[in-house]
Amino acid sequence: MCRTNDGFELAEADLKMRGPGDFEGTRQSGLAIDLHIADLSRDSSLMEMTRSLAVEILEQDPDLSQEQNRLLAEALKNQKITAKDYSKIS
Repeated sequence: MCRTNDGFELAEADLKMRGPGDFEGTRQSGLAIDLHIADLSRDSSLMEMTRSLAVEILEQDPDLSQEQNRLLAEALKNQKITAKDYSKIS
């Protein structure tokens, strides 16, 4: 923490030490949580790539009506996500 003034580096070090905090509330000091799918500090580049791909898919097919997106549309429906335009989900 003492070797840099780079805010992104400091935030990443803080994330590794304290965890992400409360996603839906106002608590700032986090406790280590297990997302069971990703490690926020280790997998951030993978999550950024995944988000970019999702945006690309939704720009081309906002209601996921194309055949190649059928399984994704079904998965969202099974999760009870009922948006008409999935590009509005973030």
